Amino acid sequence: MNSILFLTAAVIAFAITAILGKWMIPFLHKLKFGQTIREVGPSWHKNKQGTPTMGGLMFIIAIVAAVFACIPVFHSTGVSETFLMQVKLFAGLGMAVAFGAIGFMDDYISIVKKRNLGLTEKQKLVLQFAVAAAYLVSVGMAGGGTTTLIPFVGRIDLGYFYYILAAVVVVGLVNAVNFTDGIDGLNSTVSFFAFLGLALCAGVLSMTGLSAMGIASAAACIGFLIWNFHPAKVFMGDTGSLFLGGMVGALAFGIDLPILLLPVGLVYWCEILSVVLQVAYFKATHGKRLFKMSPIHHHFEMCGWSEVKICVVFGLVSLVGGALALLAVCFGI
Repeated sequence: MNSILFLTAAVIAFAITAILGKWMIPFLHKLKFGQTIREVGPSWHKNKQGTPTMGGLMFIIAIVAAVFACIPVFHSTGVSETFLMQVKLFAGLGMAVAFGAIGFMDDYISIVKKRNLGLTEKQKLVLQFAVAAAYLVSVGMAGGGTTTLIPFVGRIDLGYFYYILAAVVVVGLVNAVNFTDGIDGLNSTVSFFAFLGLALCAGVLSMTGLSAMGIASAAACIGFLIWNFHPAKVFMGDTGSLFLGGMVGALAFGIDLPILLLPVGLVYWCEILSVVLQVAYFKATHGKRLFKMSPIHHHFEMCGWSEVKICVVFGLVSLVGGALALLAVCFGI
């Protein structure tokens, strides 16, 4: 039964994402929802000016459709999950959609102003922490505790500090995933392996609903790559990248193993850390740079790597991270 559920979720998510591209890309072109390329970015990215953005709507619609099509059918067979697990599933999906809505506002404002600036950093952070808090409160009210599971160690109770730490991790992750979206196909490739790893971990732990949602997310990333792989015909925008970050966080916290975000999200963390280090080093040395350009994928671009090579290498790193997470769950739980 589970294999049929997973296959159905994957097929629905992939098919809707892939098919929507044929309609949505021309529609975004017609609305003139084109990406404005940063002046500080690589000079050769200028030829991407005007490529439709906000394409993340394609896989958001697909993943939501897959979850609402498959999960009720799964529960109707008599195989049910606890109320807490159902809340984690739908609250997690809601959190991801809410982050996507923040990204949509940011993208829309950027397009209207015809520059690569949308919401202010303060506005985005306030909204993001509000969304993260709503998710954590809803899970807590459904019976979720303040403990977290660490492979080979066991459960650790962090008390009320859990909520503060969890909110910071979720918001940090969402922004890290956003930084990963900088070249054709990169975020989709990295996120595919992140979702696959977390989906398999959820499956091993018999959390079927979350596993199905993870598989749907992975399949939707593949469907989006049809349109986003180099040379990209559409960008996901903040609409898509913030949604993906929220979904990765929902899966990791849903299975009570946010610690797995370290290996699974290794590329994400390297991306955001490269930005932090670049800024800190620039200020400390009064103008010197640690990397040729940040986030780190642009550094490799400046070193002569092609966009395809970066996607392959970063994707393999994400694959290894997902494999390590799966091994930790199989042998450490």
